[in-house]
Order: sequence, then C-alpha cells, then structure tokens
Amino acid sequence: MANMVSKMKNFLGFGDEDEDIDDFDDDRFDDDELAHSDDYEEESGPVIIGGGRNNKVVNIHNNASAKVLITKPTSYEESMEICDALSNRRIVVINTANLENKTARRLLDFISGASYALKGDFQEIDKGVYILSPSNVEVTNELKSELSSKALFNWSK
Repeated sequence: MANMVSKMKNFLGFGDEDEDIDDFDDDRFDDDELAHSDDYEEESGPVIIGGGRNNKVVNIHNNASAKVLITKPTSYEESMEICDALSNRRIVVINTANLENKTARRLLDFISGASYALKGDFQEIDKGVYILSPSNVEVTNELKSELSSKALFNWSK
C-alpha cells in the first residue's frame, strides 16, 4: 500500500525528488574547504603586463566617444569652460590670437595648471595655438603637424 501511495505521489509530482537528481559530488566546490583554504586570493584590480610608458589600460567606450572642442577665447573668464571640458575627457584646441599678451599668459597659466592637476597634456601646436588633452589621449607629432597645417584649421575666419 505504501508503495502504491509513493508511486501516486511521484506521478503527480509530489514525490521524493532525490530519485531524479544524479549523484554528482565534486570535491572542488565544497563550501567548508573554501572557507578554510589558504590558497584563496582576492582579486586586486586590473593586471597590467609590460609596465612600459605606452602601455595604458583604457576603457574602449571612452575612446569611441572622444570629442574635440575648438575654442578661441576672448577673455580670461572662458578658462573655466575650457578646464571643465578637459575634466569631462574632451580634447581642447585653444587659439589665443584674439587675446592681449597679459590675458593670454594668465589664461595659459591657469589652463596648464588645471591640465597638470587632471594629469592631462598641454602642448603648443603653433604660435598662439595650443592643444589640451586628457590623460587617456596621447598626442603624437603627426597629429600636431596635421593640426598646425593651414588646410585643417583656418583661424583667420
């Protein structure tokens, strides 16, 4: 009688489910063994192989959306907007031709200080034209020569 009741329970889905489970025991996943294991190590972040100056770990999505801001400031007050663009990981090309020498010097001093604080790069492309790049962008000589060519940027407009 008990056999018939257990068959009926199994048929209706109320029986012991242990019969359907394969007896698979893997010692590698024993919880007690993991808790007391001396071989357990925590992940410590990204691993950088090579360690050279040109080896950088960069998120691919950041480079895909790189934007360039081209600005021709007319006053010192525009330096904050330029630094905000750098802190937002944008490349900034600055033309100081319209500024007085004293104002241009103040603006460039402020921007170069902000660039240093944000670990960016500040370089002169041509006389009065500068490029400000975030830490994840490397400016090469090819890019500087391309930017300084008159065909790419016509600043007299």
